[in-house]
Amino acid sequence: MSTVTQPITVARAETQSRFRDYSELVKARVTSLIMMTAWSGYYFGALKSGVPSVSWTLLHAVLGIGMVSAGTAAMNEIMERDTDALMRRTAIRPLVTHSMSVIHALIVSLGLMLGGAVYLGLTCNWLTSALSMMTALVYLLAYTPLKKIHPLSTFVGAFPGAMPGVLGWTAIRGRLDWEAFVLFSIMFFWQFPHFHSIALLYREDYERAGIRMLPVVEHDGRSTARAIVLYGGALLPVTFAPTLMGIAGLGYLFGAALLGLALYYFCLRVWREALPVSSPQAKILARQLLQATVIYLPLLFALMMIDARRG
Repeated sequence: MSTVTQPITVARAETQSRFRDYSELVKARVTSLIMMTAWSGYYFGALKSGVPSVSWTLLHAVLGIGMVSAGTAAMNEIMERDTDALMRRTAIRPLVTHSMSVIHALIVSLGLMLGGAVYLGLTCNWLTSALSMMTALVYLLAYTPLKKIHPLSTFVGAFPGAMPGVLGWTAIRGRLDWEAFVLFSIMFFWQFPHFHSIALLYREDYERAGIRMLPVVEHDGRSTARAIVLYGGALLPVTFAPTLMGIAGLGYLFGAALLGLALYYFCLRVWREALPVSSPQAKILARQLLQATVIYLPLLFALMMIDARRG
């Protein structure tokens, strides 16, 4: 390699490394999902208001919500850096590997959170700004510390986790409506099969780090399986509400029923087997359920948007 190309190669490698650090810090994949869900909420709110669903306000809303989400994720990693060091799945995060300083991460986090909230207030409305900050505070001050104390953290964390669609809705509507509550409810109930499957899959990691997820505090798996079945079952009728409230049509209702039954099948498998949480077969079932939840949610919202009705 020539002396001319060496500095270019080194610079490119450093840039890629820094990009990976920022991506890990803000949990880019999770933040992207939040932005997509917020876009769905905006879409339905725009149809309800009879305004174009693609506009500069949409860009402002998704960008602002994404900024607050990214900043919240970064602050979470700052708060949990010692815990992350004990888990294999989080050991590559930049604050664990020391490829980024805590001060640097703190500046990025506060800049994104506060900047995103102000941006939402100036470009959309202050209700969305306030709700986004409230969501961040519940996540950081209630859910995050509770993970070390009690499995109830999953229930508490489901509230901020269900807010993206609501934020997208208020960004265009400027107020809370019953339709926003429907979007909230779908996200709320979906999270339990999703996160309990993650907890089953990475139980040893959570136990090593002292995070008291449900599979950590009870080893026979019955309580976890019961929670998966109960919340997975509650999700099915909740997904019918968009048709009943006139948000979507009968095509969506039929598709939601098929998707819901398919997802519930994977939930029932975890409950029917009643396996100890540390068994290899329990891990297989948990991974399959996790994959099912990841496929289910975007398909459900895509169906809802395709068959959406104007207000």
